[in-house]
Amino acid sequence: MSKIEGSREFLPVNIAVLTVSDSRTLEDDKSGNVLVERIEAADHKVADRDIVKDEASLIEARLNTWIADDAVDVVICTGGTGLTGRDVTPEAFSRVCEKEIPGFGELFRWISYQKISTSTIQSRATAGVAGGTYLFALPGSPGACKDAWDDILVHQLDARYKPCNFVELMPRLKEHL
Repeated sequence: MSKIEGSREFLPVNIAVLTVSDSRTLEDDKSGNVLVERIEAADHKVADRDIVKDEASLIEARLNTWIADDAVDVVICTGGTGLTGRDVTPEAFSRVCEKEIPGFGELFRWISYQKISTSTIQSRATAGVAGGTYLFALPGSPGACKDAWDDILVHQLDARYKPCNFVELMPRLKEHL
């Protein structure tokens, strides 16, 4: 059974938050704020935060900067995962990621289905790893960010979570480099 193992030590993770939007600013970025609040409430560190336009080259550049930064362990991106012409976050992720984590998108959509039914099919939430950094792309709604954090990421980014979690794999993510 999955649970927090009290005998393990909590290890704070350094997380960068990226909002992909043509219209949001830090003042009105509700989804980014949801993520920051939850990251801090879980005793992790917000390593950086930024907003970029819905352009693959800008998303890729920001991801690559954080991937190269040893002070960033995880990037959580919100926005640009839909089906419209401007939604290009998954395409940018596919060009940056060395390994995909297909189960993340599948699990996210399963959780989302329980709340918004078949509308979840419009989400292209995705995740992967590059340069030893975890990358997660979430839809741009605050509700989607809450679901992804509360039902997946808060557990997988906690070293005490059993039977396994992403944090315990971090030391081995760069074995191929």
